[in-house]
Amino acid sequence: MLYYALVFLLVAIVAGALGFGGVAGTAATIAQVLFFLFLALLLISLVVGLFRRV
Repeated sequence: MLYYALVFLLVAIVAGALGFGGVAGTAATIAQVLFFLFLALLLISLVVGLFRRV
């Protein structure tokens, strides 16, 4: 999932450099949502792992 966030980030950077503002904005938004989703899943996994050891 983090891979997809990085891919959309690269698409946003390339599209922004080429002047496609709408595509760049959409790709950047998707990358941001995927990144925060990945971060939330990581935190949930860490908390569950801590409680499972105790």
